[in-house]
Amino acid sequence: MKSRSSYICSECGYKSPKWLGKCPGCGSWNTLTETLETPSAPASASSRQGAAVKSSLNRPEPIGHVKYSTDTRFSTGMRELDRVLGGGIVNGELILVGGDPGIGKSTLLLQICENTGRTKKILYVSGEESAAQIKLRAERLGVRTENLYLLSETDVETILGAITDTKPDIVIIDSIQTMHIDSIASASGSVPQVRETTNALMRIAKSMGISMFIVGHVTKDGALAGPRVLEHMVDCVLYFEGDRQLSFRILRAVKNRFGSTNEIGVFEMRDTGLAEVENPSKTLLEGRPENISGSAIVCAMEGTRGILAEIQALVTPTGFGNPRRMSSGIDLNRVLLLIAVLEKRARMNLSNSDVYINVAGGLRIDETAADLGICTAIAASQADIALPADMIFIGEVGLGGELRSVSQIEKRLTEAANLGFKTAIAPKQSLRGVRVPDGIKVFGVRTIGETMKLFRG
Repeated sequence: MKSRSSYICSECGYKSPKWLGKCPGCGSWNTLTETLETPSAPASASSRQGAAVKSSLNRPEPIGHVKYSTDTRFSTGMRELDRVLGGGIVNGELILVGGDPGIGKSTLLLQICENTGRTKKILYVSGEESAAQIKLRAERLGVRTENLYLLSETDVETILGAITDTKPDIVIIDSIQTMHIDSIASASGSVPQVRETTNALMRIAKSMGISMFIVGHVTKDGALAGPRVLEHMVDCVLYFEGDRQLSFRILRAVKNRFGSTNEIGVFEMRDTGLAEVENPSKTLLEGRPENISGSAIVCAMEGTRGILAEIQALVTPTGFGNPRRMSSGIDLNRVLLLIAVLEKRARMNLSNSDVYINVAGGLRIDETAADLGICTAIAASQADIALPADMIFIGEVGLGGELRSVSQIEKRLTEAANLGFKTAIAPKQSLRGVRVPDGIKVFGVRTIGETMKLFRG
C-alpha cells in the first residue's frame, strides 16, 4: 500500500496534512515533523467475526459486582517514594518518570530493584546502555539482588516477548524515546513511535498485572518530550526536580490516579546513590547565616507535611535604566506582583533598585502562603536589617495589602515549633480557633503595613 505523508506536532500530537510553522493545537513554533503513514488493510470477514465474539465475552457489569483484591499495593522500600506514590506501587500501574539528564532517574530505579528484588522479579530494559554497563552501575550502588534481569533492546516486539516469557512483577523501560515498532515508518522518539509503544506496554501491563516504570526524556523547557497524550495514558507521572550542582532532589507527582498529587519526596544525591531526607525542613535550614539582612523563613505545605524554607532577598541600587527583577524557586510574576504591592501599600521605593529573590536549597515554592515572607525579606534587605533567626512568616498578600487566610495554619505552626522557632507572624483571621503549640508565640496582623511597623518600630 502506498504511504502518505503527514505532519505531527512533537508537543501535543496535532496532525496536519501540510507543514505549518505554528502548531494550531498548542501554539508551539517549528514542532511539526514529517511522518510517513501506511494505511491499514481493511478488516476481513473472519477478523470482524472474531472481534464480535471477543466483544461479547467482555460485557459491562454493575459496579457492585466488580471484585478486586485489597492487597494491591507493595512498598518500594523507600518511604519518601511510597509517600509520593500514595502508599506504594499498585499492581498493574504504569508510572512515567521524567527529569533532566543526570538528575538521578536511573539511580532511583536501580535502588528500587534492590529493595523490591527480595520478593519480586524485575526486568530492566535499557535502550541506551548495554547489560554490562547497567551491571557496573548497579554494583556501584550496591544492587546485588538475584531477581533482577537485564535486557538491552529497543525493539518493542522483542521486549513484549521477553516480558511474556519472564513474567516479571516489575518492568523498567529506560527510556521510552529509544523504543521503536518496525511497522511504524518513523524514527525512534517521534510522536507515533512514542504513542504506540506506550500503548503496547500499557496493554501488557494491565493484562498481566505488571507494575511498570517508564523513563521519559525532557525538553529544554523541562516538560516531558513527546505528545501530551503520553501523560494521559499512564497512571502516574513523577518529575525529578533540582539543580544537578546541588545535592538535593525533589520528586513530585503531577498526576496520580491512585494517590494525591500534593506530596513530594526529598532525596540527597550521594556517592552511593539517593538517600532519603526524613526531615527536609531541618536539612534545608542547616547552615543558614544569622544576622544577615534579607533572610526570612516561611512554611510551605507539601501534601500532609509542612516544609520550612529560607527566602533570601537582595535589594541593591540599579546601575541600569530599568531595574532588574530575578527569582529562583518562586514564580517571577508573583514576585513582580508583590513588589508592586509593597510600593503602593507599604510606601516603599523600589523603582531604582534591583531585586533578587532565591529559595535556598533548590526548593521550589508555588503556594501563596509564602507571600508574607517574600515581602518581609525584600523590606528587610532594603532597610539592611536582620530579621530574628527564630521567627517564621505565614500569609498570603492581596493586592490591597491585606493578609489573607491560609490553610492548615496549625500544622505550619507545629512544624515551626518542633524546629525551635519562638515567634510567628500570621494573618489574624487565620488564628481563630487555632490551638497554638507550646513554645511559640504568634502575632496576628491584618495588612502588610502592620507587619512592616513591627520592625520599623
